[in-house]
Amino acid sequence: MIKKCLFPAAGYGTRFLPATKSIPKEMLPIVNKPLIQYGVEEAANAGMTDIAIVTGRGKHAIEDLFDNNRIIEDAVANTDKAQLLEETNTLMATCTFSYTRQKQMKGLGDAILSGEPLIGELPFGVVLADDLCIGEQPHDSVLPQMVKIYEQHRCSIVAIEEVPEQDTHKYGVISGQEIEPGI
Repeated sequence: MIKKCLFPAAGYGTRFLPATKSIPKEMLPIVNKPLIQYGVEEAANAGMTDIAIVTGRGKHAIEDLFDNNRIIEDAVANTDKAQLLEETNTLMATCTFSYTRQKQMKGLGDAILSGEPLIGELPFGVVLADDLCIGEQPHDSVLPQMVKIYEQHRCSIVAIEEVPEQDTHKYGVISGQEIEPGI
C-alpha cells in the first residue's frame, strides 16, 4: 500500500497574482478551507498518511496550518466555533507531516526531487495543491483511483486532464498509448 504523499508547494504562485503576493497559493481558501487541506484529506482517504511537503520562502502558513495553535484553540474552546477546527485536527491526528525546502525554484521536477529525503525509495503519490478535483464520494476522487491502478500495474501513474488545444501552452502536455479504456 502507498503510504507517502508528496506536496510540491514551493512555487511563487504567479498564476494567482495578486492574491499570492502575500498568501501561498496552497493556502488560498475555498470558502473556509485552504486548497492544501483538500489535498491532504484526499491523500488520507487514499491511505497516504505520511505527508511530505516541499516548501519555499514565505510558506510558513502551510506548516502552521498542520500544527497546534493554542491561542486560537483556547479562544474557541467550548464555543460553536470549536467544531470548525475538527477537520484539521483530525488530519493532524491521522497524518504525520514532514517538510523540506526547495533551495531554488527550478520547476516541478526539481521540487519532487527535493522531497526525496522525505520519501526515500518507496512508492508515493504527488498532489499539486492548486488543482482542486472533487469526486462524488471520497473513494471516487483522483488519488484512490490512481492507487487502484498502481496496485494493478505496479508502475508510475499520472492523472491527466484533457484541455482545449488553444490552452495547451498553460499546462504540461503528455502523450501516451491507451492500454485499456481510460488507462
